[in-house]
Order: sequence, then C-alpha cells, then structure tokens
Amino acid sequence: MNAISRLEPFRGLSTLHDQVSRLFNETIFQGRGEESALTTWAPAVDIYETPNELVVKADLPEMQEKDIDVRVENNLLTIRGERKFEKNISEDNYLRVERSYGSFSRSFSLPNTVNTESIHADYKNGVLTVNLPKREESKPRQVKINVNVSGNGR
Repeated sequence: MNAISRLEPFRGLSTLHDQVSRLFNETIFQGRGEESALTTWAPAVDIYETPNELVVKADLPEMQEKDIDVRVENNLLTIRGERKFEKNISEDNYLRVERSYGSFSRSFSLPNTVNTESIHADYKNGVLTVNLPKREESKPRQVKINVNVSGNGR
C-alpha cells in the first residue's frame, strides 16, 4: 500500500459535476417517458502514465465505433460520442431505466511531452483505450557513469 498520495485539490470536482448534472437531468426529465433515459452523461475515465506513454481508458459500453470520435487539437485530447437508446424495445416494456444515454464530450489537456503524431486508439469490450506516446527526448533515461578511483581514497 502506498502511504504517500499525490495532492490533487480538484480531483473531486469532475465527480461532483457529474453527480450534479445527473441530479439536474433526473429532476428535469422525471416522468417524461423515454426522455428520462436521455440524460447528460460522461463516461468514467482512468488516466495513467508509464515511462513511454500516457494512457487514457474510457468506459463506453454498448457503443459502436462509428459513434465515437477521438481528436487532438492544440494539445487538447477530446473524446466525443453518443450512446443511443434502444428503439427496438417499446417504452412501455421498460420497468426501470437507470443507464444514461445521449451525447457526451470529455476533454483533457496534454503535456508537451506527448508525441501527437503517434497517438492511437483501440475500442474493445466497451473500453476505449487511447495511447499517447511520449516524445523520445522526454522519456526518462539512465546514463552509467564510470567512477575513477585515484590515490588512497582520501
């Protein structure tokens, strides 16, 4: 277990924003049939760093590749998409709708260390993985330095 954690003063704000948006939309659309399922949503995202790249993983279950758009512009990664409500099932057949549907957009500032020409994304099993390789000059490197000993060591 890591006893030291990085200070992230704004970490909870996006979660709070998602919760407030969800509450707002549930209140607005409550009792309006199918629209109650068409709330604003934002997919859960994990971002981590390895020595060679940054990796962004977004949960996008039951989406089609054609409904996902990933772009980088001015060092800003933007993931957009739309999860569509199932039209082949009658609204009257639903007993409960808790999952969110509709359009979303998430944007993340990228550090200058990212090689924006080599970014690639894969969508598998409902998870979008965006690999953002680091520029060669920004990767950590080790240099072995030989130490010469002369005299009696004093």
